[in-house]
Amino acid sequence: MDQVTAPLIAATVAGTTTAAAYLNAKWHIAKDVSAILFVKSGERSLKRAVANGRLSNFFLFENAATSFPDKVAIWSRERSYTYRESLEIISQLAHYFLSIGVRPGELVAVYLMNSPDFIFIWLALMSIGCAPAGINYNLHGDGLLHCIRVPHAKFVIVDDDASCRERIEAVRPTLENELGITTLLLSEVMHKATSEFPKTTPDEKYRLNVKESFPLMLIYTSGTTGLPKGCAFTTGRFYVGASVTNPTNDRWYCCMPLYHGTGAVWTLGRLVSGTSVAIGRKFSASNFWNDVRDSESTWFIYVGETVRYLLNNPSSPRDKEHKIYGMLGNGLRPDVWEKFQQRFGVQEVNEFFNSSEGMLALMNVNRGPFSAGAVGHHGALLRLLFHNQYIPVAIDYETGDIWRDPKTGFAKRQPYEEGGEILVAIPNKEAFQGYWDNDAATNKKFAQDVFKKGDLYYRSGDALRRKDDGRWYFMDRLGDTFRWKSENVSTTEVADTIGRYPGVTEAIVYGVLVPNHEGRAGCAALELSVTEKEFDWKDLTRFVRSQLPRYAVPVFLRVSKGSKHTHNNKQNKVPLRQEGVDPALKGTKDADGVNDRLLWLAPGAEEYVDFGQREWDLLVSREVRL
Repeated sequence: MDQVTAPLIAATVAGTTTAAAYLNAKWHIAKDVSAILFVKSGERSLKRAVANGRLSNFFLFENAATSFPDKVAIWSRERSYTYRESLEIISQLAHYFLSIGVRPGELVAVYLMNSPDFIFIWLALMSIGCAPAGINYNLHGDGLLHCIRVPHAKFVIVDDDASCRERIEAVRPTLENELGITTLLLSEVMHKATSEFPKTTPDEKYRLNVKESFPLMLIYTSGTTGLPKGCAFTTGRFYVGASVTNPTNDRWYCCMPLYHGTGAVWTLGRLVSGTSVAIGRKFSASNFWNDVRDSESTWFIYVGETVRYLLNNPSSPRDKEHKIYGMLGNGLRPDVWEKFQQRFGVQEVNEFFNSSEGMLALMNVNRGPFSAGAVGHHGALLRLLFHNQYIPVAIDYETGDIWRDPKTGFAKRQPYEEGGEILVAIPNKEAFQGYWDNDAATNKKFAQDVFKKGDLYYRSGDALRRKDDGRWYFMDRLGDTFRWKSENVSTTEVADTIGRYPGVTEAIVYGVLVPNHEGRAGCAALELSVTEKEFDWKDLTRFVRSQLPRYAVPVFLRVSKGSKHTHNNKQNKVPLRQEGVDPALKGTKDADGVNDRLLWLAPGAEEYVDFGQREWDLLVSREVRL
């Protein structure tokens, strides 16, 4: 090679490399390719497992236990368990379940708080071709009975916690006498009984040829708008990801409830792939970092407003004294995202968007400001692949249904940048697993003849938008967005804006009915980090007016005295919306809110002032118009 050619080639290679790097940075090709290859690899793994009859995810755990027998599988505050010890306990439990009449293909209800026992019982059931129905241990009465009925279980395993025992005792006559369900208390007696069984794994015949559609676990919807519905997180769906996830030296901490999808699926996924997990009994803002430090965890799992609670703790010199590199979960709000990372030194956030039903899935692997606040990201390839798969459509906010053209009856596809309810294209109704033993609820999730006769879509019930660079953002849950002054108001946008104001810990925004007015007026339930006397209501008024369109500025405020969250740290707007701002109804649906303070921004006013019965009567009598 001559002296002229060599530099030319080097320059060309360098230029090509630079151009490729630029294009990759702009279009995120490598990230998309990696995601596609991961899924394809999982699908091939699934196909092999089905062909061999070895689809049960217990085989994955068994392989991890054989490969890493002395590695710590599960850390808890009480003690740690190696993979070998875990497999032995799981096997004893499995033999015990067989001895009392649990049979392959059955579901067993589990009413348990977080502990290693939850995981052991889950895997023991899996090893004999069964699955748990994970029931919220806060439920009682009719709600509890409903959830135990759904899976047609013969057994319910109950935590030895005093409050759990008390709630089960209250419904035991119905369980045992009317439903024929046996209650098994997870006590020392049960532990002693299981310890007498063999430590060898049960015969493979019990777990061979498990179907893709069989539940890994039956998970329930939140039940905020009615009784919870059961959703099967399927064996096949889990296997696609877990079977091609490599073991690491990380340890994943989970104090989110294991009866809930996020905590359960991600914890088990790491465990069966050979990565250690740490189990916290339940979430506690004051004890969280002690568990993280003592367990030497490197990742943690979060849901909803968990991160906000941690951020609200007083600052400490020990804030960055931990081994946490990353966090994974859903529901992290933009107004606390980067604040949390900066204060606690967390380098990576994996925020995903999914639901119990599992039809719409997005992931945002965030390591910098570019994608902070997004619930997912698609590079150029994934945008192309999903262009006719995830489709935003216009919504009729009066009815909460898809808007349809009066002449054609078809829906209106929205630009991704504008957003709308996301519909997921499906080939047939069988593509959606459906709600367990609830055809009526299942059928409500389908939309037909959307863009042409005969097409079929799954309704996500969520409004999202996507920027032209591929970043996905959550807009609102269908039913949360409301109309005021002939405009659509996004509760998420308003809440995120108010949440940035100093002294506001959290804002929960919803629409309320007002006498003699069309639509719903905005109301924001505020949790404050300062006293009400210290809070500057006039400055807040100036702030929201400068940041929001006039129609989106909340007319009412409610200063919260108690928690407004569900059992898994998600905002619960239903009782607030039902009470509205009628002072006579305050505390009737939200018992903790009986002493909440109401304020309003009266016509022409410069700041929020108290709102009571007198002001309500003015609206009722039409003496005041908003």
